[in-house]
Amino acid sequence: MESATKQSKNLKELSEAPVGRLLWKYSLPAVVGMLVMSLYNIIDRIFIGQWVGPEAIAGLAITFPVMNLSAALGVLIGAGGAARISILLGAKDHKGAQAVLGNALVLLSLIICCYLTVFAVFIDDILLAFGASQVTLPYARDFMLYILPGMFMTNFAFTFNNFMRASGYPVRAMVTMFIGALSNLLLAPIFIYYLEMGIKGAAIATDISMGISAFFVLSHFFKKSSTLHFLQDKTMYSLRMRVFVPMLSIGAAPSLVNAAACFINVIINKTLYAHGGDTAVAAAGIFTTYTSLMTMVVVGICQGMQPIIGYNYGAGLIHRLRRTFWLAVGVSTLIVTTGQIIGLTMPAYIGRAFTTDAGLIAETSRCLHISLLAFTVVGFQIVATTLFQSIGKASASIFLSLTRQVLFLIPLLLILPSEYGLDGVWAAFPTSDVIATVVTAVMVGWQLARFKKSEQYALA
Repeated sequence: MESATKQSKNLKELSEAPVGRLLWKYSLPAVVGMLVMSLYNIIDRIFIGQWVGPEAIAGLAITFPVMNLSAALGVLIGAGGAARISILLGAKDHKGAQAVLGNALVLLSLIICCYLTVFAVFIDDILLAFGASQVTLPYARDFMLYILPGMFMTNFAFTFNNFMRASGYPVRAMVTMFIGALSNLLLAPIFIYYLEMGIKGAAIATDISMGISAFFVLSHFFKKSSTLHFLQDKTMYSLRMRVFVPMLSIGAAPSLVNAAACFINVIINKTLYAHGGDTAVAAAGIFTTYTSLMTMVVVGICQGMQPIIGYNYGAGLIHRLRRTFWLAVGVSTLIVTTGQIIGLTMPAYIGRAFTTDAGLIAETSRCLHISLLAFTVVGFQIVATTLFQSIGKASASIFLSLTRQVLFLIPLLLILPSEYGLDGVWAAFPTSDVIATVVTAVMVGWQLARFKKSEQYALA
């Protein structure tokens, strides 16, 4: 009885607590969790850059597309399932939310087994296709072969961490991610430096850390006191189209973002290598690492926003949804603008954090000076995409996900370098951001107008 009362309280506050306080409560743990998770990559790259060398940084950058592809497949289930759980709980459909949990477990297991098999068999071919050179291939291969077991655990940890947050446990979701990141912080220097395992050690440390995170996340759903759990009944694991199709359609948007990032990285790596060699590829790796630190904070805010918007949309409380959205936009814009200012004014310091190579530091500085010119608008783009995802508008969310990274960035990456060389690659990023923001603003305005009409109709 006590556990049922606690579950009810966790869900009731989503529709009654002050929106500002609620966004803070849900976003802060999510932001901390995302920052902590970002430390996995940042710690590995700093240690590798300082103790192994610039070639290893370039090799690690080659693995980004593969890692993005893995994340895309996991997000397909994790983000879509979390959004559906929030909407169903808001509509008081607990059985439907349980079915989403069960179907997600089965689908995720099948997807992971398939893609890990493909990666393991064709790893060299994949890395060469993604832009590896004869210099960087050994580093990239060593990292990928050892990180494959950890990718299994990573997908489980991230997916069910989203479900934990969506079902009313934001603080617990943060703690489970923090445990894994702290483990990686302690293990990475031991395996990389003290055991002299280099880039292989970074992968092994990550594997162990993600295994720890996955254990704590999954253990939550084996407790009957949790709002959703694995022990409800066997029928929740029967794959049903009416359960998993809406989940996959919503998850398609963030999944396509990660998949697009995979192929964008392939184009970027090949273009960079053609115009600037391995040094330019390594500079792009540092740029991606730095900007991901800010975007992960924004993603954390969006993860905190998602259950609030989803629940209130399901409950028909549009005024709370709208206020949550604008608060998230304001905070996200502040975050990315701060990161932009730091990157534009102190680029050399950022480069030195990852390497002692003077040429790489200089190229990283030039990259940041150009690529970050319009970074201030990125927060709005990410929050807007999450808005459509959270209310189940899959097609709009997918379209917005593709505008910045596919519809605009790919053509710019093909056109600008032919005119401006390496600077053209860097300039493609802010140009794409500006164009995509205009499109995003139009679509958000359209959706908010529809919300207003529905409210007026309800009052009539």
